[in-house]
Amino acid sequence: MDNELIWLEPVYKEMIWGSETWTVSAHPHGDCAVTRGRFKGMKLSELWQQHPEVFGAKEGEPFPLLVKIIDAREDLSIQVHPDDAYAKEHENGSLGKTECWYIVDCKENASIVIGHHARDKQELEEMIREGRWADFIREVPVKKGDFFQIEPGCLHAIKGGTQILETQQNSDITYRVYDYDRWSDGKPRELQLQQSLDVLKVPFSETPVQPETEYLAGAEKTHLITCSYYQVDKYQVKGSFRQSFSGGFTNVTVIEGTGFVNGEPVAMGSAFIVPAGVAECEFSGEFSYITSVV
Repeated sequence: MDNELIWLEPVYKEMIWGSETWTVSAHPHGDCAVTRGRFKGMKLSELWQQHPEVFGAKEGEPFPLLVKIIDAREDLSIQVHPDDAYAKEHENGSLGKTECWYIVDCKENASIVIGHHARDKQELEEMIREGRWADFIREVPVKKGDFFQIEPGCLHAIKGGTQILETQQNSDITYRVYDYDRWSDGKPRELQLQQSLDVLKVPFSETPVQPETEYLAGAEKTHLITCSYYQVDKYQVKGSFRQSFSGGFTNVTVIEGTGFVNGEPVAMGSAFIVPAGVAECEFSGEFSYITSVV
C-alpha cells in the first residue's frame, strides 16, 4: 500500500428525535461510499469484502465497528442493547452492541440516562410494567468532553440538546424500554419489553473509565478506552502534527474545527480510514478528531 487514505461519504439519517450521521459504516442499514482514489464509488462493505488486505483483515470476517455522530434535538428512547450471545441466538446471528460515547457538545445543565435504580429482577420488571419511570431511570449530568462506556445490558438514553460521537460494534440492534408515549407513522412507537427484560442487567453497575491525556508535538492525545471490541482515542491538533500508525486499519472522524490531513481539507463530520500499512499521516490546523481501532 502507498499512503492513500480511504475517504468516506457519511450516511445521514433523519430521526424522530434529531439526526444521526454514520461516518464510518459498512452496515447494510447505512453503507458509506468511498469518495476518491483507486476505490472511488465502492461501498465500504464491498471494499472490505473484496480487498481485506487493505485493512489487514482476514477474509470472511465482518467489518467490526460503526462510528456515528448523534445530534439529539429531543430525548432518545430509553433503551438497552444485547450482548453477542443473545443477538446471535435471537437476532439472526447479528453482533451484539457494546458502544461508547464522547460528548462533543451539549446544552447547559445537560444530562443523559445511564443505568437504573431497580435492586433486583422482580423490582426491575415491576417498575417497567407499572411505568414508574421517575423511580426507575438514573440520570447523570454531562458536559462537553465527558466520556462513557455503554456495555450490553445497560439502560441508557441520550437526551435532547446533546451531540455525541459514538463508537460501537457493527450492529443496529436496539430494544426500546420506554419512548415517552411518542407516535410515529400514526401509531405508538414499538417497544421491545420482553427482549429488554431478557438482557437488562440488575442491579446496575457503572463501567468506570479513566481517560488519560498526553502532550505530543503539535497535538494533545487523550486515550479514552480500550476494551474487547475497540480502542478509542481523541486528538486535538494545534498547528502541525504527524501521527504514526501500525498494525491494522484506523477509523478517523473529525468532531470539531477545521484543518488538513495529508493536504486534504477536513471539518466537522469528515471521515476516513487509515489502511493497514500506512505508517504516518500529517495533520495541520486547529481541529479535533477521534480514532478507533480493533
